[in-house]
Amino acid sequence: MDIFPLIRLAMSKGASDLHLINSSLPLLRIDGLLQPMDDASLLTSADITQAFNQITSDKESEDFQRYLELDFGYTIPDVCRLRCNAAKQRGTINLVIRLLPLTVPTLDELGLPEICKELVLRPRGLVVISGPAGSGKSTTLAAMVNHLNSVESRRVVTIEDPIEYIYSNHKCTITQRQLGSDTLSFAEALKHVLRQDPDVILVGEMRDSETAAA
Repeated sequence: MDIFPLIRLAMSKGASDLHLINSSLPLLRIDGLLQPMDDASLLTSADITQAFNQITSDKESEDFQRYLELDFGYTIPDVCRLRCNAAKQRGTINLVIRLLPLTVPTLDELGLPEICKELVLRPRGLVVISGPAGSGKSTTLAAMVNHLNSVESRRVVTIEDPIEYIYSNHKCTITQRQLGSDTLSFAEALKHVLRQDPDVILVGEMRDSETAAA
């Protein structure tokens, strides 16, 4: 199965997520609700394995075989950015793919309050963006970084798993570090980040007490 036409179709339907599960129709999350793609065929284990191989590197595939879990990102040029999770279920691969636009939406386009613009410009402090899965945490963070990038000259370091939105340097200089390929853990990256002379540090997730303490 070629996954790319399926992703383009999901994008055209306004889906935020695409689920590929063995013996199921492809599922799209649209406006928060999962719905099957009725015009598609039931997926086989071979279909999902082929799709997985299309969007992973050799190292990512090896990591998945070793750990049976994998978070990774992939860019389809001129289409979208993918944030993916692969996991095993009943011995077969299960893929969940978050579909992200290549262009980061602005804070105004997201309808976020003016305080978001003010917070990201403050010279010091801690900002926590929280909420349930799919509520827009990553997009909110990306929009705040993008706003800063358009108005101030700052040094920004992001630590992500995986990298979601990809930034271009405008007024800011932005370094994006990904777990696995660029650093071993959030906590380890945070131990060394101050030596990189950052003005702003973005931590994609606080998964454990060690990361929070750092």
